[in-house]
Amino acid sequence: MFLVGLTGGIASGKSTVTKIFRDNGVPVIDADAIARQVVEPGRPAWHKIKATFGDTVFHDSGELNREALGRIIFDDVEKRRLLNEITHPEIHRCIYKEVIKSFFLGHNFVVLDLPLLFEIRVMLSYIHKIITVTCEEDIQVTRLMDRSHYSEAEAKKRIKAQMPLELKCEQSHFVIENSGTLRDTEEQTLKILSILQDSNQHWKIRGVIFATAALLVSSIAWLLNYKYKWFAAN
Repeated sequence: MFLVGLTGGIASGKSTVTKIFRDNGVPVIDADAIARQVVEPGRPAWHKIKATFGDTVFHDSGELNREALGRIIFDDVEKRRLLNEITHPEIHRCIYKEVIKSFFLGHNFVVLDLPLLFEIRVMLSYIHKIITVTCEEDIQVTRLMDRSHYSEAEAKKRIKAQMPLELKCEQSHFVIENSGTLRDTEEQTLKILSILQDSNQHWKIRGVIFATAALLVSSIAWLLNYKYKWFAAN
């Protein structure tokens, strides 16, 4: 099984692309969904956030107040770094578990929905192909205003805080232009899906894994046999 990284910018339309992949039977591991899970009340990351940022970033119910936390870390690089140090190890641990599960279910590849793939770079060495979803900035601003009820200035500020989409596209194997119709996006996604399905990379990876496992088993068998003969001779 090989890994496909899916990234983009805020409100660029990644969720549309992930739905198309899922509708066509491709497993998608959503880092944002996992990020919400690891900060649920009682989880280790939840306790660490509470100890680091205090009660003001939580609702009365105990759930994390994302808006309050977002206001604190958005303009403060050091506090954003602290939050990342708390949550990212937990997120990556969950991603690895889901990848292993998909491997044993027999999938040829899995899509990792990673908004910060290039910014964090932790997963880059594991990714076989990268897809970036992009769109025109004015469309991105409008979507963000409609979705999150930001002012135009606030929406542009959020977009500018991220790595430019142009740079992400330059470092990607595939680019999906999501400024047009849903049909346009679907056609681009299905074309990429066809290329990924035709790839034999998963056989190469499985071959390496099985060869390594066979070598390990034979080495253990040889060692056990050697010890048996040694004890028998002495």
